Amino acid sequence: MLLMVASALAGATVTGTADHAKFDGLKGPFKSGAEVTRACLVCHTEAARQVIATRHWSWEYVNADTGQKLGKKTMLNGFCIGNRSNEPFCQSCHIGYGWKDETFDFTAEDAVDCLACHNTGDYRKLAGFAGHPPYERIEYPAKSGKFVEAVDLAKVAQQVGATSRQTCGACHYYGGGGDGVKHGDLDSSLNKAAKELDVHMAQDGLDFSCASCHEADRHKVAGSRISMTGADPHGALIRGQKTERNPASCQACHGDRPHKDGFVQAGRLNDHTRTLACQTCHIPEFARGGVPTKMNWDWSAAGRLTPEGQPCQLKDDHGHVIYDSKKGEFVLGQNVKPDYIWFDGT
Repeated sequence: MLLMVASALAGATVTGTADHAKFDGLKGPFKSGAEVTRACLVCHTEAARQVIATRHWSWEYVNADTGQKLGKKTMLNGFCIGNRSNEPFCQSCHIGYGWKDETFDFTAEDAVDCLACHNTGDYRKLAGFAGHPPYERIEYPAKSGKFVEAVDLAKVAQQVGATSRQTCGACHYYGGGGDGVKHGDLDSSLNKAAKELDVHMAQDGLDFSCASCHEADRHKVAGSRISMTGADPHGALIRGQKTERNPASCQACHGDRPHKDGFVQAGRLNDHTRTLACQTCHIPEFARGGVPTKMNWDWSAAGRLTPEGQPCQLKDDHGHVIYDSKKGEFVLGQNVKPDYIWFDGT
């Protein structure tokens, strides 16, 4: 089972204009996440309403060109199949509390989980709990002899801050059942990235967070895997500029002629950018950080049991699961060369 934990960054220096530890309303005690949210909304009056208007909240997206309704809430996802009937597990990554079935109220402001994105450590959401953190000490997984302590909600609320790689990664690294499973270029290796892995996120380089590119406006995060910007033949965007363009594209920062004069063959390379995606040259391999990604998932192989009739898992020499009775067989890969295909941007 997946245990999502934002790395402990407790005690970090306050970089904003407010020290939340000094707010009486956050001293608690809090019995539930919803109580924390209600305390947050006393000051951040519009925050929950903004979140509710986003795809992060609804898990639903309408394609403006076709009117087709897409998103995790409605689509069959090749790796995770669908979230219907499996809500308490899938919705462990939802930025809300209590989405366990079709009765969930998507208009309830106190169901928004502020701490999921804004905690700076010591916050956990357990798979199977429909987005709730543990409110008391529990045995987890059940009958495992292992125990998880209750989250100190007041302590977490008093230490909130900006989003980080860890808070975004708690869901986006581990979606699909494990580290790096779904994407191949999003896994925990980015938390301490070297320049060779990611020049933008390298700690000894630009040290970007996810939000450096995926900048939010009223909690709407730029970029989409469903409606991608295949090409953006325009100059760089000024941060804060009001536009319908996708500010998460490479061109948003680098412009449509990114190779500077004086660079060998800069003109010829810039001509390439009219037809070739930046990633074609600049991401020659994926799953390069030491965390393998799943290249194949064969559900038809599920169901094998031990001689005693019990479900089982098989692991490779590195401890990665390659067979699960509940899920089937997996083929893992590292340093994988992409397939190159033509894409018209739609």
